[in-house]
Amino acid sequence: MRLLVFFDLPVATKTERKIYSGFRRFLLNDGYYMIQFSVYGRLCNHSEDVGKHEARLIANAPQSGSIRTLAVTEKQYAGIKILSGKKKEREKGVKGYQISFF
Repeated sequence: MRLLVFFDLPVATKTERKIYSGFRRFLLNDGYYMIQFSVYGRLCNHSEDVGKHEARLIANAPQSGSIRTLAVTEKQYAGIKILSGKKKEREKGVKGYQISFF
């Protein structure tokens, strides 16, 4: 499964930009990769894992702005069509079968 995070945070003031940067840094440090601006994705082993990561997002979400999540299966994610542009190099390297088990 993949957990997708869509967010729109205000960046009008210096404080808002700092909050935005902190949230983006949290996503990157938590294993998310950028799909597009303000759209990040992460591999999850199963639906319980999705719930765990959604709870972490809620705990680290800024108070202002809009943040949404969507969980999709690998088959659904593979059905994404790129209408304009290309896959980014970072995105090409993330495969569904690369989920590691501990």
